[in-house]
Amino acid sequence: MKTLVNKQIGEYVAEDYRTAAVFSKYGIDFCCRGNRTINEVCTKKGIDQDILIHSLNEVLKNKSGESIDYRSWPLDLLIDYIEKKHHRYVEQTIPVLLQYLDKLRRVHGERHPELFDVYKLFSGSAGDLAQHMKKEELVLFPFVKKMVKAQLTGEAIEAPHFGTVGNPIEMMKHEHDNEGVRFREIAKITDNYTPPADACNTYKVAFKMLDEFEKDLHLHIHLENNILFPAATKLEKLFAAEA
Repeated sequence: MKTLVNKQIGEYVAEDYRTAAVFSKYGIDFCCRGNRTINEVCTKKGIDQDILIHSLNEVLKNKSGESIDYRSWPLDLLIDYIEKKHHRYVEQTIPVLLQYLDKLRRVHGERHPELFDVYKLFSGSAGDLAQHMKKEELVLFPFVKKMVKAQLTGEAIEAPHFGTVGNPIEMMKHEHDNEGVRFREIAKITDNYTPPADACNTYKVAFKMLDEFEKDLHLHIHLENNILFPAATKLEKLFAAEA
Protein backbone atom coordinates (compact mmCIF):
# COMPACT_ATOMS: atom_id res chain seq x y z
CA MET A 1 0.00 0.00 0.00
CA LYS A 2 2.84 2.39 0.84
CA THR A 3 4.23 2.11 -2.67
CA LEU A 4 0.83 2.75 -4.25
CA VAL A 5 -0.13 5.78 -2.18
CA ASN A 6 3.27 7.38 -2.76
CA LYS A 7 3.09 6.86 -6.52
CA GLN A 8 2.51 10.00 -8.56
CA ILE A 9 -0.95 10.40 -10.13
CA GLY A 10 0.60 11.15 -13.52
CA GLU A 11 2.44 7.81 -13.42
CA TYR A 12 -0.82 5.94 -12.93
CA VAL A 13 -2.43 7.67 -15.89
CA ALA A 14 0.69 7.29 -18.06
CA GLU A 15 0.62 3.55 -17.43
CA ASP A 16 -3.10 3.20 -18.14
CA TYR A 17 -5.22 6.15 -19.26
CA ARG A 18 -8.40 4.44 -18.05
CA THR A 19 -7.40 5.45 -14.51
CA ALA A 20 -8.00 9.08 -15.53
CA ALA A 21 -11.75 8.49 -15.17
CA VAL A 22 -11.26 7.45 -11.54
CA PHE A 23 -9.23 10.54 -10.69
CA SER A 24 -11.76 12.76 -12.48
CA LYS A 25 -14.59 11.18 -10.47
CA TYR A 26 -12.90 12.32 -7.26
CA GLY A 27 -12.07 15.78 -8.66
CA ILE A 28 -8.34 15.04 -8.85
CA ASP A 29 -6.32 16.88 -11.52
CA PHE A 30 -4.14 14.22 -13.20
CA CYS A 31 -2.69 16.33 -16.04
CA CYS A 32 -1.48 19.76 -14.87
CA ARG A 33 -1.00 18.54 -11.29
CA GLY A 34 -0.04 14.95 -12.01
CA ASN A 35 3.18 15.24 -9.98
CA ARG A 36 1.31 14.80 -6.69
CA THR A 37 1.12 11.45 -4.93
CA ILE A 38 -2.10 9.68 -4.01
CA ASN A 39 -1.17 10.16 -0.37
CA GLU A 40 -0.80 13.93 -0.84
CA VAL A 41 -4.05 14.43 -2.73
CA CYS A 42 -6.12 12.17 -0.47
CA THR A 43 -4.85 14.00 2.62
CA LYS A 44 -5.63 17.40 1.10
CA LYS A 45 -9.08 16.47 -0.23
CA GLY A 46 -10.12 14.20 2.64
CA ILE A 47 -10.50 11.17 0.35
CA ASP A 48 -10.26 7.63 1.76
CA GLN A 49 -7.05 6.21 0.27
CA ASP A 50 -8.27 2.61 0.47
CA ILE A 51 -11.40 3.41 -1.52
CA LEU A 52 -9.43 5.30 -4.18
CA ILE A 53 -6.83 2.52 -4.51
CA HIS A 54 -9.62 -0.06 -4.74
CA SER A 55 -11.31 1.93 -7.53
CA LEU A 56 -8.03 2.15 -9.42
CA ASN A 57 -7.35 -1.55 -9.06
CA GLU A 58 -10.84 -2.42 -10.31
CA VAL A 59 -10.14 -0.46 -13.50
CA LEU A 60 -6.70 -2.03 -13.94
CA LYS A 61 -8.05 -5.58 -13.43
CA ASN A 62 -10.58 -5.13 -16.23
CA LYS A 63 -8.81 -6.23 -19.41
CA SER A 64 -11.56 -5.09 -21.77
CA GLY A 65 -10.98 -1.82 -23.60
CA GLU A 66 -7.33 -1.65 -22.56
CA SER A 67 -5.69 1.74 -22.66
CA ILE A 68 -3.30 2.82 -25.42
CA ASP A 69 0.29 2.60 -24.19
CA TYR A 70 1.47 6.01 -25.37
CA ARG A 71 4.75 5.50 -23.52
CA SER A 72 5.76 2.80 -26.01
CA TRP A 73 5.47 5.20 -28.96
CA PRO A 74 8.58 6.82 -30.49
CA LEU A 75 8.69 10.46 -29.43
CA ASP A 76 8.41 11.78 -32.99
CA LEU A 77 5.25 9.71 -33.48
CA LEU A 78 3.81 11.00 -30.21
CA ILE A 79 4.53 14.58 -31.30
CA ASP A 80 2.82 14.03 -34.65
CA TYR A 81 -0.17 12.57 -32.84
CA ILE A 82 -0.40 15.52 -30.44
CA GLU A 83 -0.21 18.01 -33.30
CA LYS A 84 -2.63 16.26 -35.63
CA LYS A 85 -5.17 15.18 -33.02
CA HIS A 86 -5.06 17.67 -30.18
CA HIS A 87 -3.61 20.84 -31.71
CA ARG A 88 -5.86 20.49 -34.75
CA TYR A 89 -8.90 19.86 -32.53
CA VAL A 90 -8.17 23.03 -30.54
CA GLU A 91 -7.71 25.10 -33.70
CA GLN A 92 -10.94 23.83 -35.24
CA THR A 93 -13.09 24.01 -32.10
CA ILE A 94 -12.13 27.40 -30.69
CA PRO A 95 -13.80 29.56 -33.39
CA VAL A 96 -17.06 27.61 -33.09
CA LEU A 97 -17.13 27.81 -29.30
CA LEU A 98 -16.29 31.51 -29.28
CA GLN A 99 -19.20 32.14 -31.64
CA TYR A 100 -21.61 30.14 -29.49
CA LEU A 101 -20.45 31.66 -26.21
CA ASP A 102 -20.63 35.18 -27.61
CA LYS A 103 -24.22 34.55 -28.72
CA LEU A 104 -25.13 33.10 -25.33
CA ARG A 105 -23.84 36.08 -23.36
CA ARG A 106 -25.73 38.49 -25.62
CA VAL A 107 -29.02 36.57 -25.61
CA HIS A 108 -29.03 34.99 -22.13
CA GLY A 109 -26.54 37.13 -20.22
CA GLU A 110 -29.17 39.19 -18.42
CA ARG A 111 -30.68 36.09 -16.78
CA HIS A 112 -27.39 34.20 -16.54
CA PRO A 113 -24.61 36.76 -15.90
CA GLU A 114 -22.05 33.97 -15.38
CA LEU A 115 -22.01 33.61 -19.17
CA PHE A 116 -19.98 36.83 -19.40
CA ASP A 117 -17.31 35.23 -17.19
CA VAL A 118 -17.39 32.01 -19.20
CA TYR A 119 -16.83 33.94 -22.43
CA LYS A 120 -14.01 36.00 -20.90
CA LEU A 121 -12.24 32.93 -19.50
CA PHE A 122 -12.57 30.89 -22.68
CA SER A 123 -11.56 33.81 -24.87
CA GLY A 124 -8.39 34.22 -22.80
CA SER A 125 -7.71 30.51 -23.11
CA ALA A 126 -8.23 30.63 -26.88
CA GLY A 127 -5.59 33.31 -27.35
CA ASP A 128 -3.06 31.77 -25.00
CA LEU A 129 -3.48 28.24 -26.39
CA ALA A 130 -2.89 29.48 -29.94
CA GLN A 131 0.44 31.04 -28.90
CA HIS A 132 1.31 28.06 -26.72
CA MET A 133 0.85 25.52 -29.51
CA LYS A 134 2.90 27.59 -31.95
CA LYS A 135 5.79 27.71 -29.48
CA GLU A 136 5.63 23.94 -29.20
CA GLU A 137 5.40 23.42 -32.96
CA LEU A 138 8.16 25.90 -33.86
CA VAL A 139 10.60 25.55 -30.96
CA LEU A 140 10.25 22.57 -28.63
CA PHE A 141 8.86 19.82 -30.86
CA PRO A 142 11.39 20.29 -33.73
CA PHE A 143 14.28 19.96 -31.27
CA VAL A 144 12.86 16.78 -29.74
CA LYS A 145 12.49 15.35 -33.26
CA LYS A 146 16.13 16.29 -33.97
CA MET A 147 17.20 14.34 -30.90
CA VAL A 148 15.17 11.31 -32.01
CA LYS A 149 16.74 11.43 -35.48
CA ALA A 150 20.24 11.89 -34.07
CA GLN A 151 19.76 8.87 -31.80
CA LEU A 152 18.76 6.74 -34.80
CA THR A 153 21.51 7.94 -37.14
CA GLY A 154 24.32 8.53 -34.68
CA GLU A 155 24.63 12.14 -35.83
CA ALA A 156 25.90 14.88 -33.57
CA ILE A 157 23.35 17.40 -32.41
CA GLU A 158 23.92 21.10 -31.86
CA ALA A 159 22.98 22.68 -28.57
CA PRO A 160 19.70 24.57 -28.95
CA HIS A 161 19.52 28.34 -28.57
CA PHE A 162 17.34 27.86 -25.47
CA GLY A 163 20.16 26.05 -23.66
CA THR A 164 18.49 22.90 -22.47
CA VAL A 165 15.18 21.25 -23.33
CA GLY A 166 14.18 21.79 -19.71
CA ASN A 167 13.76 25.54 -20.30
CA PRO A 168 10.92 25.44 -22.86
CA ILE A 169 9.43 22.45 -21.05
CA GLU A 170 9.12 24.43 -17.82
CA MET A 171 7.50 27.27 -19.74
CA MET A 172 5.02 24.88 -21.38
CA LYS A 173 4.18 23.28 -18.04
CA HIS A 174 3.58 26.68 -16.48
CA GLU A 175 1.22 27.57 -19.34
CA HIS A 176 -0.54 24.21 -18.91
CA ASP A 177 -1.08 25.10 -15.25
CA ASN A 178 -2.69 28.39 -16.28
CA GLU A 179 -5.16 26.55 -18.51
CA GLY A 180 -5.91 24.09 -15.75
CA VAL A 181 -6.83 26.99 -13.44
CA ARG A 182 -9.01 28.58 -16.14
CA PHE A 183 -10.98 25.44 -16.88
CA ARG A 184 -11.47 24.60 -13.23
CA GLU A 185 -13.07 28.03 -12.90
CA ILE A 186 -15.24 27.52 -16.00
CA ALA A 187 -16.37 24.13 -14.69
CA LYS A 188 -17.16 25.67 -11.30
CA ILE A 189 -19.30 28.55 -12.57
CA THR A 190 -21.17 26.32 -15.05
CA ASP A 191 -21.86 23.63 -12.42
CA ASN A 192 -19.69 21.20 -14.40
CA TYR A 193 -21.21 22.23 -17.73
CA THR A 194 -24.81 21.71 -16.62
CA PRO A 195 -27.16 23.89 -18.72
CA PRO A 196 -29.99 25.61 -16.80
CA ALA A 197 -33.62 24.56 -17.12
CA ASP A 198 -34.37 27.36 -19.60
CA ALA A 199 -31.40 26.53 -21.85
CA CYS A 200 -31.95 26.62 -25.61
CA ASN A 201 -30.30 24.14 -27.99
CA THR A 202 -27.32 26.45 -28.59
CA TYR A 203 -26.84 26.70 -24.82
CA LYS A 204 -26.85 22.90 -24.47
CA VAL A 205 -24.52 22.36 -27.44
CA ALA A 206 -22.07 25.01 -26.23
CA PHE A 207 -21.84 23.50 -22.75
CA LYS A 208 -21.41 20.01 -24.18
CA MET A 209 -18.62 21.30 -26.43
CA LEU A 210 -16.95 23.03 -23.47
CA ASP A 211 -17.05 19.78 -21.53
CA GLU A 212 -15.53 17.88 -24.47
CA PHE A 213 -12.92 20.62 -24.94
CA GLU A 214 -11.80 20.31 -21.33
CA LYS A 215 -11.61 16.51 -21.53
CA ASP A 216 -9.52 16.71 -24.71
CA LEU A 217 -7.27 19.29 -23.06
CA HIS A 218 -6.76 16.97 -20.08
CA LEU A 219 -5.50 14.17 -22.34
CA HIS A 220 -3.48 16.65 -24.41
CA ILE A 221 -1.69 18.04 -21.33
CA HIS A 222 -1.27 14.57 -19.84
CA LEU A 223 0.52 13.29 -22.95
CA GLU A 224 2.95 16.19 -22.75
CA ASN A 225 3.48 16.65 -19.00
CA ASN A 226 3.55 13.00 -17.98
CA ILE A 227 4.97 11.25 -21.07
CA LEU A 228 6.58 13.47 -23.73
CA PHE A 229 8.39 15.95 -21.50
CA PRO A 230 9.99 13.40 -19.13
CA ALA A 231 11.09 11.26 -22.10
CA ALA A 232 12.57 14.28 -23.92
CA THR A 233 14.47 15.28 -20.77
CA LYS A 234 15.78 11.72 -20.39
CA LEU A 235 16.89 11.64 -24.05
CA GLU A 236 18.79 14.92 -23.72
CA LYS A 237 20.56 13.60 -20.64
CA LEU A 238 21.57 10.52 -22.65
CA PHE A 239 23.25 12.73 -25.24
CA ALA A 240 25.00 14.69 -22.50
CA ALA A 241 26.34 11.50 -20.93
CA GLU A 242 27.72 10.33 -24.27
CA ALA A 243 29.39 13.66 -25.07
